[in-house]
This record gives sequence, C-alpha cells and structure tokens, in this order.
Amino acid sequence: MPSCLPPPSPIGLKDLAHPVVAGLISVIVNYGGTFILVFQAARVAGLSPEFTASWVWSVSIGVGLTGILLSWRYREPIITAWSTPAAAFLVTALATTSYAEAVGAYILSALAFVLLGLSGCFEKVIRLIPPGIAAGLLAGILLQFGIGAFGGASVDPALVGLLVVAYVALKRFTARYAVVGILMLGFAFLLTQDRVDLSGLQLQLAAPVFTMPVFTLNALLSVALPLFLITLTGQYMPGILVLRNDGFTTSANPIVTVTGLGSLIMAPFGSHAFNIAAITAAIATGREAHEDPSKRWIAGIAAGVFYVLVGVFGVTLAAVFMAFPATFITTLAGLALLGTIGSSLASAMAEPASREAALITFLASAANITLLGIGGAFWGLVIGLVAYAMLNGQLPRRSPAALATREVAAE
Repeated sequence: MPSCLPPPSPIGLKDLAHPVVAGLISVIVNYGGTFILVFQAARVAGLSPEFTASWVWSVSIGVGLTGILLSWRYREPIITAWSTPAAAFLVTALATTSYAEAVGAYILSALAFVLLGLSGCFEKVIRLIPPGIAAGLLAGILLQFGIGAFGGASVDPALVGLLVVAYVALKRFTARYAVVGILMLGFAFLLTQDRVDLSGLQLQLAAPVFTMPVFTLNALLSVALPLFLITLTGQYMPGILVLRNDGFTTSANPIVTVTGLGSLIMAPFGSHAFNIAAITAAIATGREAHEDPSKRWIAGIAAGVFYVLVGVFGVTLAAVFMAFPATFITTLAGLALLGTIGSSLASAMAEPASREAALITFLASAANITLLGIGGAFWGLVIGLVAYAMLNGQLPRRSPAALATREVAAE
C-alpha cells in the first residue's frame, strides 16, 4: 500500500518501550481525564452498577479491539476512543430519554457512520483541507492541554514543579526517555505521599448486560442525530487530521467503517459511540512515541491491549486510573503533547500563502467556541477555511500530498 512514510525496519525489544508507554499514557489520560462523564451519564440515567459496568465493558473492549485491528492492518498508530463530547451530551440527554431508547439511538448513529465510511465521502472532504489549516486546528485543540501542564502549579506546585523540571532535564540529557521518566517519577512521588489509594480496590470481572433497543422518532431526533454530528465534528475530523499531521496516510473510510461497526455491535451492551481519538492519539503519533514513524503503530496495539484489560475488569481498573490526582493527569498529558504542539505550530506557519488563515484557525480552535451544540474543533475549522477562501480568493483544492496519496484514499 502506498505511503509517504519510510519502509518499516525490523522491530527489536528496544523498540517496544517508548510506543508501549505512549499507548499507556494515552489510556491513562483518557480514563483519568474524561471517563468521569460516562459515570455521570450513567447516574443521570439511573443505571444500576451492573448496567454501568456493562457500559464500561462494551466501550473499553470495543475501543481496544478496533484500535488493535486498525493499527495492525495499516501499520499506523490508529488510536480509537469513546466519543468524549457525546458522553458530555448524554449527561443531559439521558435525563429525558429512556435507556432502551438511548440504546436504539446508539444503533442508528452507528449505522450512519458505517454508511458514511462505505460511501467514501468523508475522506474526500478531509483531503480538501490545506495542511497549514489542519496543523493550526490541531495546535489550537491541543493548546489547552499544553497550558494545563503548567496551570496546576497554583494548586500543586511540588508535583507540577517536579514533573516539569524532570521533563526538561530528561529532554536535555536523554530526550527519548523524557515521557517515560516523568511517568515513573510522578507515580513514585504520588506513592511516597500516599496520594494514590488503591487499598479498597478488588479485581472483579465485568459481565456484559444486553438491553433490547427501542426505536422512537423522539430518540432519533434528540439523541441519534446530535450524537452523530457531535462525534463526526468533534472526534472524527480532528482525529483524522492528527494522523495526517504526523504523516500517516491511511484512508478515513476504513477507520470510520470499522469503528462504526464496532459501535453497532457494542451498542446493545451500553456503548454510546467510539471513534478515532484526537487528543490522546497525538500522544502516540508523534516523535515521543518513537523516532521512527514506521514503528509507532506499536503504540496503537499497546493502547488497544490496555483498553481490553480495563474492559475485562470493568469499573475496577477504570477506578484505578481515576484515582490519580487530576493535576498529575493534566500535567502528564500536557508535557507529553508539547512536541506535537510545537511541530503543529511550525507546520501551520510554514506556508506563507496559508499562514494567516492557519493562525486564525489556531486561535479560533483554541477559543473552543460552542454553538448549536457543536464543539470548538468544528467551528475553528470552519472559520479557518472561510478565512483561507477570503484571503486567497478561492476555496481550498487538493494539495500535492493529497494527490500523491489518492490511491490510499481509494482503498
């Protein structure tokens, strides 16, 4: 399959450490940072512990298996995740919609993604976006995480100071081990301060619980349609652009199709939607995961395995990740993403013809505008494309890189 990446070289044991740690950090950030939304939505819906555990099981197993399948098949770090903006939406939507109707809406939304992937339309839209605009969008999305790496210093100066100083020192003397080092050092620091309480945890296998879906017009319009649009604009679009920004060219079509099928299969057990990851994917697609891009797909496999392990033990291991202090999660994520933020800004400013539009995209995305229930990634992209068209007197056309990878898009 054609690719702009160098041909893969043999993989040795020394090549496993960095991508595996990148996959682990991606999983920790996801569970520690956003999974609380799933528990909040389950509480609003009045779900029992059994149904809540089934939700955790279905979304974790589904995310893990689709990530493993896609990363293995295409040899790229294709990280999948649950839809975070959709989970936030469900916190309010499930207050007025029965759980069985919501499951029916999950199925309809998943079917729409399968059809979208099979149609090939999404890939065509993605390839019209100029590289500078895409880089500006990614930098804007990740900016808050970079700021978050230092923002916790006001409430936890010892922990944040230790992680930042350690990161800079490791970057100076052994850059390859910077992220690995701060993960281990931060965890050890928290253990010495007794700030991670795991004494009450017990490993228990999760059991999936099937829910017979109910299909209603109300759930279609009030849950399925918003769920589809929110996931498409808030997750799939920036997620695909994250891959493109780091030189990975796998067509969006199979990614949307496979994750849509996975969501469809897991929906009756509680999974609301999963998709390609955006923010946490950037941890695994950049140089921090491995200097050699052809070996970063290992991070996708590793993340998938960790997700499956969490799914097998249900709420128990999810609670482990959530036991870490919020400051540790935000600082770890921000420092792990510094390299991606820097390279994205450099790419956004590299082309004079699109520089100002890319800057507008960056600022608009960082502003995180929310209108009509749609998040900042979509509006940042729209504003950037409008600015590009007005500044250049024409709509974006396929870039040379997109033309060179046309054969990939057709698969």
